[in-house]
Amino acid sequence: MTADHNSDDKYPSYRKMAWIVYSLLTLALILVLVFFVARDTEEQFFYTIMPAAAAYVLRPTQRYMDRLILRFTGVAAPDKAD
Repeated sequence: MTADHNSDDKYPSYRKMAWIVYSLLTLALILVLVFFVARDTEEQFFYTIMPAAAAYVLRPTQRYMDRLILRFTGVAAPDKAD
């Protein structure tokens, strides 16, 4: 088993973990806005749906996520040519 093969095995789990962290950060932002910023139920509703919609629309590209995974874990995305 080569080092490249080992990296190929780890990459999907790191990618999944990166998206989980992104989702948890979005959820934390929503909770802070709803519980500490909103003054009434209308603002609570707004702060519930708008950060989630913005996180979806402005989500990072796969290329950017690949760079972050490489930077923090040292594992590069597998080549597409295989």
